[in-house]
Amino acid sequence: MTAPLTPPPPPHEQSSQSSQGSPAPQQAWQLPAGGSAVPSGHDHLWDGTYGQDGPGMKTEVREAALITVAVALGGVLLGVLWWWLAPQVPLVGDLVNKRWIVYLADSEGEQAIGVDGTFTLLALAFGVVSALVVFLVRRRGGIPLVVALGVGGLLGSLLAWRLGVWLGPAQDVIAHAKQAGNGVTFSAPLKLGAKGALLAWSLAALVVHLGLTALFGPRDPEPYQQNPVQTDPYGAPLP
Repeated sequence: MTAPLTPPPPPHEQSSQSSQGSPAPQQAWQLPAGGSAVPSGHDHLWDGTYGQDGPGMKTEVREAALITVAVALGGVLLGVLWWWLAPQVPLVGDLVNKRWIVYLADSEGEQAIGVDGTFTLLALAFGVVSALVVFLVRRRGGIPLVVALGVGGLLGSLLAWRLGVWLGPAQDVIAHAKQAGNGVTFSAPLKLGAKGALLAWSLAALVVHLGLTALFGPRDPEPYQQNPVQTDPYGAPLP
């Protein structure tokens, strides 16, 4: 005579019976009240956007210092080009009553304006080139990098200005007139009349670099996924 078949107990009864007096393990994860769930491996949806972003402040400051020095040294080339390309301002010295008088050979000439314009155009070109090179070397922007471009451009302009003046004609026009002779035309010292041209390099570099970063720089990922996948407590996706 065979024993009657009895249905197996429900799963929760099996768990309590198999423990033989030991407390049943509590479920470590439960559905939230809304019935939706975030998968346990949801870290792949947000890869630490607010965590390690960029090479670090110390590295950025070190790179900014190197960029500042490199950009400022470019002022040597700017000064040489300014001295070479700037138009000469002609002067004439006359000896009147044993006193030398120096005046412009062409009172209506625009050579002095051309000197300032040459420096400004060269500085703008240097600003564009320096911003392009820095962007190609390090595409990720940052405040230290922008400050480096601005400060380096200003230092480079100051260096170019002083170097051009030093390479140009003598600053003592009376001595130069005596050396040239009475009524002989000679070149005036190289002079930057519009001191605002010293900011042209920095302004051009900042504008171009910010534009390149906005157009072609890396984009930060979205910090949150718009529609995360909802799963049940066992990791299976919900319909």
